[in-house]
Amino acid sequence: MDEVDFLVIGSGSGLDVANAANRGQSVAIVEKGTLGGTCLNRGCIPSKQLLYHADVLETIERAGEFNIEAEVTDVAFADIVREVNEDVSEDSDAIRRGLRSSSQHTLYEGEGRFVAGEGGDPSGSRTVEIVDGADEGARVRAETILVAAGTRPSIPPIEGIDDVDYLTSTEALQLETPPDHLVVVGGGYIAAELGHFFGTFGSDVTIVGRRPNLLPTADGEVAEAFTERYAERFTVHTGHAATAVSESDGSVTVEAKPYEYGEDGGVVDEEAVTVTGDALLVAAGRTPNTDLLNVEAAGVDTDDRGFVETDEYLRTTAEGVWALGDIVGEYLLKHSANHEAQAVARNLFGEELSPVDYTAMPFAVFASPEVAGVGATEGELRTAGTEYATRTYEYDRTARGSAMHADGFLKAIIDLDGTILGCHIIGPEASDLIQEVVVAMKAGSGTVQDIRESVHIHPALSEVVQRGFSGQFTRGGHEHSH
Repeated sequence: MDEVDFLVIGSGSGLDVANAANRGQSVAIVEKGTLGGTCLNRGCIPSKQLLYHADVLETIERAGEFNIEAEVTDVAFADIVREVNEDVSEDSDAIRRGLRSSSQHTLYEGEGRFVAGEGGDPSGSRTVEIVDGADEGARVRAETILVAAGTRPSIPPIEGIDDVDYLTSTEALQLETPPDHLVVVGGGYIAAELGHFFGTFGSDVTIVGRRPNLLPTADGEVAEAFTERYAERFTVHTGHAATAVSESDGSVTVEAKPYEYGEDGGVVDEEAVTVTGDALLVAAGRTPNTDLLNVEAAGVDTDDRGFVETDEYLRTTAEGVWALGDIVGEYLLKHSANHEAQAVARNLFGEELSPVDYTAMPFAVFASPEVAGVGATEGELRTAGTEYATRTYEYDRTARGSAMHADGFLKAIIDLDGTILGCHIIGPEASDLIQEVVVAMKAGSGTVQDIRESVHIHPALSEVVQRGFSGQFTRGGHEHSH
């Protein structure tokens, strides 16, 4: 049995905490897969690198709108995918080499599972056993443990799914030939981003989503606009749940029925649909890896979805065991995990405990159109009975937006005193434009004046934000000025 001061399960954002343990502690890292976690290997980094290639191609194809003749004569798709994955692999290998050469860190490669204490008492367990890996059979005991083991693609209970050769986002990011017809089950950000990628490179794309709109967690007005834009590009069946899949002669068929949603059990479309393509992508959310860790042996409680339960300091229900990242289920975003890692490091190695602050946590979807948001949606405020006012401003009302032929808008939401409650954007560079609002909400007074009174470069695209928060807001059908 090996003993260390601090043990981290997972090599994503948990590594930030492991590297912060620089006060002479011995540190162990347990990782069952490639080093660097989901973001580096199967998420943000490879997907956004690939998506930028799609953005470049889309820009060239739009050149005619600007009286520029341009023609794409060849696309080395396999080279694009191969180079991106090689780049990711090199970064992961560099992390492995760094940990292997560190005098402070010990890397255990394999799946880590908690071992119950004597007599099955979880309070006595701080031991993790390594299984199914290079270090299988090793046992490590630590006084302090951080669970940062992430999530994996969720596979819904669709009839026939186990008999079909389907893709998840992991395999889709490694395809070196775009499918002729890609069928996507799921309507969230993974479906949107990979639909954009493969659709831009020539695949026919059909998306089957349960909710009335794609991107159902986005503000309703933005989600509706996004769905309309995607329906112009692809075949979109919202309000349908995939119920059965089958495969024959290289083709995959998906059967979907109208999905009842909401308290009234309403449906979008009464008609069932059947879709056939040569590839199936299942993008139906994420499942926490707690079921692989035997967390109950350590006394770590999970919620009804399987995510680790933590307090405001990111401590679990087991003394000495902390958790962060996707596995806690607060926000399944890399920047949220990094933010949580900073909080855990402060609480573990600092003098006083301080709660993790999720104020103004933004998100972005790198599709076409791009979507970003922060704070409350109008639907959430309406449900909560909160008084608010909104203002919507179109990109093309600015000089830069007009020059770009930009199709999109910003939706600002404030309370009746002018405090920013939320902001939601659909259009070019939404992921960058939202950041000004994040800073205003987090570091400023959090009011419309923070944005209005800041000088904005003219004629930059940031004027969409400035003007979106200027002028008259609408409250309950009445104009409301600040």
